[in-house]
Amino acid sequence: MKNIAFIGLGNMGGPMAANLVRNGESVVVFDLVADAVKQLEDKGAMAAASPQEAVKNADVVVTMLPAAQHVKSLYLGEQGIIAHAKTGALFIDCSTIDAQSAKEVGAGAINSGYAFIDAPVSGGVAGAAAGTLTFIMGGDDAAVSRAKPVLKHMGANLFHAGELGAGQIAKLCNNMLLSVLMTGTSEALQLAIASGLDPKVMSDIMLQSSGCNWTLQKYNPCPDVMDNVPSSNQYQGGFMVKLMNKDLSLAMEAAQQVGASTPMAAAAQALYRMHQLKGNADRDFSSIFELLGKS
Repeated sequence: MKNIAFIGLGNMGGPMAANLVRNGESVVVFDLVADAVKQLEDKGAMAAASPQEAVKNADVVVTMLPAAQHVKSLYLGEQGIIAHAKTGALFIDCSTIDAQSAKEVGAGAINSGYAFIDAPVSGGVAGAAAGTLTFIMGGDDAAVSRAKPVLKHMGANLFHAGELGAGQIAKLCNNMLLSVLMTGTSEALQLAIASGLDPKVMSDIMLQSSGCNWTLQKYNPCPDVMDNVPSSNQYQGGFMVKLMNKDLSLAMEAAQQVGASTPMAAAAQALYRMHQLKGNADRDFSSIFELLGKS
């Protein structure tokens, strides 16, 4: 049993921490939202009064935060957790941020004698709850090897993408593609509906044809075609539009830095920005289906 600190108990972090507890690990948690901490306490975790207290006896520290500024603020500086962690601790940051920020924070930890990997996730809230997330890791071989036994409690697929920051780039490439798949699938289904076809039948056709993709298999955007997905729950839960826009912005920044051409992603980004401006920031990203409906 390891002593694990988990900081950031939001829609993803909460169920991830719960899976660590469920698998017998000793887990200390911290979040700014007291109710989130209480939910984990009820499941067997211990609560810390501050991030510094959470990490002081931890062998492994897992963080799951909204954006780069939160990660930097948590890790760096005199009050950062690097300065208060147990000697030899391993830091695992599962936040989705830009690669440069991941490298900066990682260098701060490594230069202070700690191990660090960036390990953003794919699989959404359902995957976090089920313990079936995909972890995409960036860091050296030794740190990745130390992280794997912990991450296996929360995920089904573990990939080592490369050096520090590579996990973030790989995650952004994946989500960039996902935005294109979701908008394209929504567009095709809306054309079928406008032409008088049943969206369930159309989905079944595409599932067995060359248009088959993950959104049709696992996350159909059309209401009442698939059970237990956000589209059949008024687009509540899941991966919010504002988070997709955040990831698309990061992906476009990464593309600009290396001179990569991303016209499809640019089109998807324009649609998601428009969708968010129409008041859909907190709805699931599959709600883009509504934007593409017949006017």
